[in-house]
Amino acid sequence: MTRSRATDLRRAYALMRARYGHRHWWPGETPFEVCVGAILTQNTSWSNVERAIANLKAADVLEPRRLYALPERRLATLLRPAGYFNVKTRRLRAFLRELVEGYDAALPAWFAGPTPAVRARLLAVKGIGPETADSMLLYAGGHASFVVDAYTRRIFQRHGWCASDATYDHLQQLCVANLNHLPTPRRLDYWQDYHAQLVMVGKDFCRPRRPDCAHCPLHPLLPPGGQPKS
Repeated sequence: MTRSRATDLRRAYALMRARYGHRHWWPGETPFEVCVGAILTQNTSWSNVERAIANLKAADVLEPRRLYALPERRLATLLRPAGYFNVKTRRLRAFLRELVEGYDAALPAWFAGPTPAVRARLLAVKGIGPETADSMLLYAGGHASFVVDAYTRRIFQRHGWCASDATYDHLQQLCVANLNHLPTPRRLDYWQDYHAQLVMVGKDFCRPRRPDCAHCPLHPLLPPGGQPKS
């Protein structure tokens, strides 16, 4: 009998959680730090982001107004470990400009309102794309907005849960449609941890090359034949 997509995706979480436990993710001490990290993690590893955030903390500027007041060249120097630091400086400053000048540096005001409206607000900031916006919504803003990343796409494709050309919106809608069975207060934590679990599986097992399917917690959910095409 063919399993339903919802059955597979919900069992996937149970298998991952049994392996890793609850991840209590995203790593960040405050919602603002989460927002900064979400912008800096574009096209780099989290370890590089951690070094850049450590620089901001050491300079005592990890606060909206202080960070926005920092000269652009000085900010770029502090962000250097995150890579593409000139680009990320401009993107971070674009977000800070809207937050400080438009919302009096108050994140609760920035995140207030229906999720679609807040998401549109984020996407209107130059340099913030869907993945970054959804990360900020889910982990800093308390909005249930499922995050899709490269790990999600690779894992889903290899298990036959989406087409190879699936768009970000399609993947997000797929997850929302099949993982919406919990009530709203619990759904937020569920989606936060689900994304964190996918990141762990993607890093440890479902690698771009030479995936370790035999030891992966999602091995029971592989399609017939059991081996990814990549």
